[in-house]
Amino acid sequence: MKKVFDEVGTLDKRCYEEFSLTEDILMEHAACSMAKFCEEKFEDESTILIVCGPGNNGADGIALARLLYKKFDVKLYLPFGAKSQMAQLQEKRAKLLGLEELDFVCSCDVVIDCLFGSGLNKDLDENSIELLKRVNYLDAYKIACDIPSGINSLGQINSVAFKAHTTITMGAYKKSLFSDISKNYVGEIIVGNLGIQREVYEGSSNTFLLEKSDMKLPFRKDKNSHKGTFGHVGIIMGEKCGAGRIACDAAFKFGAGLVTAVCHKELNLPYHIMQSHFIPENCTAVAIGMGLGKYEHAEIKDILALKIPKVIDADLFYEELLVENLNKELVLTPHPKEFCSLLKLCNIANIKVEILQKDRFKYVELFTKKYPNVTLLLKGANTIIAKAQKRYINNHGTPNLSKGGSGDVLSGLISSLLAQGYNSLDATITASLAHSFAASNFAKNSYALTPQDIIDEVTKL
Repeated sequence: MKKVFDEVGTLDKRCYEEFSLTEDILMEHAACSMAKFCEEKFEDESTILIVCGPGNNGADGIALARLLYKKFDVKLYLPFGAKSQMAQLQEKRAKLLGLEELDFVCSCDVVIDCLFGSGLNKDLDENSIELLKRVNYLDAYKIACDIPSGINSLGQINSVAFKAHTTITMGAYKKSLFSDISKNYVGEIIVGNLGIQREVYEGSSNTFLLEKSDMKLPFRKDKNSHKGTFGHVGIIMGEKCGAGRIACDAAFKFGAGLVTAVCHKELNLPYHIMQSHFIPENCTAVAIGMGLGKYEHAEIKDILALKIPKVIDADLFYEELLVENLNKELVLTPHPKEFCSLLKLCNIANIKVEILQKDRFKYVELFTKKYPNVTLLLKGANTIIAKAQKRYINNHGTPNLSKGGSGDVLSGLISSLLAQGYNSLDATITASLAHSFAASNFAKNSYALTPQDIIDEVTKL
């Protein structure tokens, strides 16, 4: 996993004060990172339009234009002039080299956005909005310097933003790159080197970007084993029993030795899924909430009182009785609407989904600060997993997963790992990554994915 930061200005400042690296040196390396990408990806003499803002993001772009000059057909456009000290210095260097400036947006093979970067702290004016619309309209490969212009420090877009194929962010990952709405704009994210290795540049952080290597699959290594060695999952079946069926199959296929569907009526289930009217005494994990519907509160209360790991999903996020159990080791897997209900029940915030989505990290932090024993997985385009003061981002999900039943698969996967002895955080991280990569590996049309397809792909990881 890689560190993610709220902002990197303090990291830059540390470079100046502790390592005597000047702003000019960092900027030169930022430009070199972008130049290297261009040289490796595009053919010589390709037309590259670099659109620069008046500040230091624009200065990065002017420095890049100087580095690419003559190898490519470089077009430099400064629609708002060069205002910062570094932008003026870089413009002077570019002019001494013979680089001329355009006064319009031209057609090109590649367009590089160096307008505002992560320093954007106000709404765009009409001229900026129209400029970004024109640049987005170009039939060209699009690269953003640091962060697509129009995305602010919280990952919000108030009007329009540059839509990049690739974002080359400088120094380290920023949290604003991983808001849900940012996912449509950032494309592939590459971290540019600023003159020192990231291990030196980066400080401490409580937020991390998950990678495939963080997925610890439950491969069976102990030869002296039996089905009980690998745990027993109890899935509580509700009114909409299809959700429970999906979770049962996911739990079984992800390594649980035994899976029992707990239901008050007889169901036609696969042969490998057991049935019971009560939770078996040897259960090592329980999942409840998926398709639950109307259920006796006394029974839910008894289930929540069990001293075994539990996954809570769906309908239970609207039940007040859940709140009194949030001091326990639970895994919660709400989608945004469900999380808003939970925030209200917990007297943390009374907000609508639109407000939550504008600052998901803020409300996740408020919740886990109040309930540090809970592992929270907030579903979304970029899933956030959090426990106590640490947060983990899974940005590997795909639109394929926007289907009914996908969340039921996830609940089954997490409960399976809990039953096998994983702690709540490791179970949630591994299951979430497996869920995402399984969907990504689906070879058919993106609209065709079913819960069973996800389960089948999980078995191939």
